[in-house]
Amino acid sequence: MKRKLLSGLALAAAAALLLLIASPSTRQGERSIVGSKAEDFSFELAGRSTRLSDLRGKVVVLNFWATWCPPCVEEMPALNRLHQEIAASGGMVLGISVDDDAEKYQKFLLDHQIAFPTYRDPSKKIPTSYGTFMYPETYIVDRAGRIARKVIGPQQWDRPETVAYLKQLLAQ
Repeated sequence: MKRKLLSGLALAAAAALLLLIASPSTRQGERSIVGSKAEDFSFELAGRSTRLSDLRGKVVVLNFWATWCPPCVEEMPALNRLHQEIAASGGMVLGISVDDDAEKYQKFLLDHQIAFPTYRDPSKKIPTSYGTFMYPETYIVDRAGRIARKVIGPQQWDRPETVAYLKQLLAQ
């Protein structure tokens, strides 16, 4: 009887630990970077050389992705919808692809009707400067150019809670 009780307690403790580790509040933010200045970088936007710092005043959902990454592909429709939802309020999704093959990248953008701005960085210098090596990974950059949140892994970006959070940032 005592052994069953101890076994049950050990199982409950393991389940609680697993729940804690897998909870969104633990996975979604690295408190050490929240509030820090977003690493600046240059990229092409609408055919013009631009810097992330040129987007100050906007809330930027900075998404690092690749066409060969199934979870990245999975979240693209929600990122499209999110971009449409926040664009009129001064928000935007900015995708940075790490694809090597320019033709596959362009075909993907057309086939999936990607509506938000994207930039292909085959050198992977931009995500590396953020410490990103696994995809997708996303940084929410506030209007002042500071990191408000880091999100690891695919998300359903158009969930009401996520949209409400971004609208709250947009209202600041």
